[in-house]
Amino acid sequence: MTTVSRRAVLGAAAAAAAVASTAKTVAAGRPPAGLSSITTSAQPITAQEREGRIGKVQSLLQQQRIAAFLVESGSSLEYFTGVRWHRSERVTAAIIPAEGRTVVVTPFFEQPSVRETLQIESEVRPWNEDENPFELIAAAARGKGSATGALAVEPTTRYFIIDGVRKAAGAGSVIPGDQLVRACRMVKSQSELALMQAANNVTIAALRHVHGRIEAGMEPEAISSMMDQATRALGGDSSDFSLVLLNEASAYPHGSHQPQKVHEGSVILMDCGCTVHGYQSDISRTWVFGEPTKRQREVWDTVKRGQELALETAALGKPVGSIDKAVRDFYEQRGWRKNYGLPGLSHRTGHGIGMDGHEAPFLVRNDTTPLAAGMCFSDEPGIYIPGEFGIRLEDCWYMTSSGPKLFTALARSIDQPF
Repeated sequence: MTTVSRRAVLGAAAAAAAVASTAKTVAAGRPPAGLSSITTSAQPITAQEREGRIGKVQSLLQQQRIAAFLVESGSSLEYFTGVRWHRSERVTAAIIPAEGRTVVVTPFFEQPSVRETLQIESEVRPWNEDENPFELIAAAARGKGSATGALAVEPTTRYFIIDGVRKAAGAGSVIPGDQLVRACRMVKSQSELALMQAANNVTIAALRHVHGRIEAGMEPEAISSMMDQATRALGGDSSDFSLVLLNEASAYPHGSHQPQKVHEGSVILMDCGCTVHGYQSDISRTWVFGEPTKRQREVWDTVKRGQELALETAALGKPVGSIDKAVRDFYEQRGWRKNYGLPGLSHRTGHGIGMDGHEAPFLVRNDTTPLAAGMCFSDEPGIYIPGEFGIRLEDCWYMTSSGPKLFTALARSIDQPF
């Protein structure tokens, strides 16, 4: 065996040992050394602010002559009431009337748990296993003096609930409540922005931590686990997502089932987020393990310019879709495929974000929503080349009266992604 080949073997063995050591640390669930919570000062949404949200939606209901608003378990239920509850075949929902107290309908045996996070003045009406919860919902919606009014339904409500309420309340009594949610949730308060800042601080710090610890031979699962551990140690809820795309898999926005490992020249795309007191982050970084090729650098720089152009285009009152159009026009001028084709930018330039990772409005060409102060978005105009690699850079920002403001600074270069 030659000296060169012996060094190669020893180097490969050392790399394998390093990967095995990292895997053991991840598997053991030990917190990463040197990391501690940075969210201890983050303040959750107060009961007073939630009462203000109830007041706003009730004002909208009165203006539109709607009797009540139905919100089942999910982010909107938490937004209005504070109740954090999972969805199942057993219905838990809030009925917000145009006037009077909110009514929370929930299974009898679940009500103590539901009350633990309930923050607003309300009446809890439990139902037993042999009872029909939809009759309780219909009765709450009718309330006092609103027997002929319609019931608006939160847009993510499951069909069996809508169908059950319609049968209990009468045909034609249930209408979409999309605009009510948009009117309340699209523009964030200062306390909401502060929680989103905290979540973004956690995610960028965790990504920075992981970036310096990736080694040859690692698989996506090990890197993702390392990211989750760092996120938890920094004070974020890591249950949302830690997407790791390697090599050709980076050419597909949400990955591939083909096994991948880190090697010299690997494109590493990480798309990660966390939650702090119910509010989310969403950050992507892409870099190369080793020395990038000229083509990788060119594509990375083009994506970075797309991010910058999105922010430069954002202006109060402009349709949010104009941001997507500006970025897409620039990419097409550089020779990438038109109209969401590949190779190129096959998805929207960004999405609204808050309590949900994806929420209205959207930075997609046909969204005409006027940009307003307090709206929050991701900025993620990737470029994807099937069979080769993809580059995605993503940072979140919010609109102010003087222009867009980032939660996290844009990546510097493919060599310095943080």
